[in-house]
Amino acid sequence: MRAALWSALFAACGSAAAATPARMPTLPAPHQPLQCAEDAGWDDPMPPRHLFGDVWYVGTCGITSILIASPQGHVLIDGGAKLGAQRIEKNLRALGVDLKDIKYILVSHEHFDHVGGVAQLQRDSGAVVLTRQEAAASLKRGKSDRRDPQFDVLDPFPAIANVQSIKAGAGLRAAERTIINVPMPGHTPGGSGWRWRECEGSVCLNFFYSDSVSAISDKTYRYSDAGALARPMQQTLSRLEKAPCDVLMTTHPSSSHLIERLEGKEALVQPQACRKLAESAKTALKLRLSQESANTAP
Repeated sequence: MRAALWSALFAACGSAAAATPARMPTLPAPHQPLQCAEDAGWDDPMPPRHLFGDVWYVGTCGITSILIASPQGHVLIDGGAKLGAQRIEKNLRALGVDLKDIKYILVSHEHFDHVGGVAQLQRDSGAVVLTRQEAAASLKRGKSDRRDPQFDVLDPFPAIANVQSIKAGAGLRAAERTIINVPMPGHTPGGSGWRWRECEGSVCLNFFYSDSVSAISDKTYRYSDAGALARPMQQTLSRLEKAPCDVLMTTHPSSSHLIERLEGKEALVQPQACRKLAESAKTALKLRLSQESANTAP
């Protein structure tokens, strides 16, 4: 039911603009080289890059933001940190994209380094912001609550308007693809991944945008406490491990070597990447729980 609802909403946006299709992105010439340092900051700028099909990287050296383009209207995933909107909007304009053609902004999780720019991006585009219900209240007020493992050390972010909830597992129809929400609680209560099948000519690949899967916290939170996020994180990692995954993208590009893959230094298509990320996170979570049991957690 909910999946059909979002499909209908996106179709309505497309039909309303049928006389004037959304402007599709084109890479500017000359091709700008990437100059991202190994220790790049969240707001360090980089030029946009084409991934595959109608998928584009429009984020910074340190924080991922993805554009999924279609003539019926575009979808943006995540909005970067403090200067996120400024950096992302510059990249979108470099591609010839009209901000008003962005119809949806999808969110990974409710931390300032990934949603710090969403309020401005929403305001400038008029887009609907989609997240899981567990994150919606935090986005609207610009601050997480004590359910968040990092609550004591988190910076606030600008409160976001036009936030709507999408049911876990529901799909958003965007042209020929369906972008499916994957519940990924653990790093935060309201974490989301997003997956879809992207085609370029006769070649189709499974894209997976993974939320952060690190079990880190302030000095108060314990993952092993009753009602905490240890079990949800384990379920998240099981979903990630089993997900159809030819192209993995992560909220921090360094977690999936995404910049190196954009530069052609590593293969873009890595069918085992989701499984390997899940296995690494499982090991880290096991260590974290062991440290909590021994009262040696950081």
